[in-house]
Amino acid sequence: MKILLIQHKDFINGSGGTEKICSFLANHFAGSGYEVEIATNQNISGTAIFPLDKAIRITNIFDPNVIQENLQKLHNYKGKNPFLWLHSKVKKKQAKFFNRQLLKRMEGSDGLYEFNLKNRSQAWKKYIDSVKPDVIITMSISSLLEITYENEYTIPIINSVNGRPDYDYSDILWFRSEKEIYLLKESYRHLSAIQILFDSYKDFLPETFQGKTFVIPNPVPQFDESEIVNLTIEKEKYKIIHIGTLSTDCKQQHIAIEVFAEIVKEFPNWELHFWGVGNDFDFLNKKIKEYNLQTKIFLNGFTNNPISKLKEADIFIFPSKYEGFGLALAEAMSIGLPVLGFMNCSGVNELIKHNITGFLAQNTEELIFFLKKIMADPILRSKLGTNSHFEMNRFTHEKMLQEWRLLIEEYIS
Repeated sequence: MKILLIQHKDFINGSGGTEKICSFLANHFAGSGYEVEIATNQNISGTAIFPLDKAIRITNIFDPNVIQENLQKLHNYKGKNPFLWLHSKVKKKQAKFFNRQLLKRMEGSDGLYEFNLKNRSQAWKKYIDSVKPDVIITMSISSLLEITYENEYTIPIINSVNGRPDYDYSDILWFRSEKEIYLLKESYRHLSAIQILFDSYKDFLPETFQGKTFVIPNPVPQFDESEIVNLTIEKEKYKIIHIGTLSTDCKQQHIAIEVFAEIVKEFPNWELHFWGVGNDFDFLNKKIKEYNLQTKIFLNGFTNNPISKLKEADIFIFPSKYEGFGLALAEAMSIGLPVLGFMNCSGVNELIKHNITGFLAQNTEELIFFLKKIMADPILRSKLGTNSHFEMNRFTHEKMLQEWRLLIEEYIS
């Protein structure tokens, strides 16, 4: 029996939560005796970041012969060389002319979007027909749309949702045209089943979905009580930690910097450490310099051992605007750290229990208040951290895998 997992972009060289769960599921299915393949479509070289069973095949279906029409980027020259400025102006005018002609030929941006999608979808259909899987698991609704646009399959398709479902098909978080939203919603009709992270997320599925719903949270590493962080010992330096992609539109690391800058003088033996890479490194680094806190706030880059970094910390701060599950947050809780986040953040407000495992702030002012409260009281830190550890017992690998096993067995005879 063959299981095909599809993450149409970002799997190669990707170190995010979706890639982690995709790899985790693939390893489990391979270990259960299934033939497993992961497919992507990326114009990139590289490999999987997370360890995979040697039996798992990774296929990149990217083909430069699949036609994709793209608008040309418009660049503004910011230097002082008049010749380069003139050259830039000419290139910009040429790009604008090219873009107008392309959009006219494609009957607008929606036409361009569908033209490219159709060509990619045809490539997916050809590939899937050749592979002949017994079940397909898509790792996002975008991946589902990639394979199903103007295509039909008799193969059961299951979608794994790594966020709040409506983030996948709406323009809540970023711009999507009405056409794209319509097509994403329509793709749900192809699903036999969907896996969501929390029971409350059922309310965010579109009316077009007619399949079965399975609530299966992400797995969280489990630790013996003797392994959790000891937060009662005195130290010369204490650490607030954040782990995540440096992406301020989602993770909002700049808020953590601003909050820490407000109170650092009251707590001279505390530091703020960020672990992760991303496009906003320079922006965050500049912000740290503006506060003149280079000796207090650190952008440490990527770590392949986040648990070891969490064990060195005393508080985990997670000021995200939105999340699906918040794997880094859950790992911090499992290792016994008190945690802070925003009350209106999906995923975060499902994991943090206010005043039990940490605090959920309504705004930045409350975040400052709660952070100071935890920093000033080691007994409170220890109490909240211990509660966090036990709260994560409900997210064991065994429970999650058992639920996935039951789901798959329902569609593979």
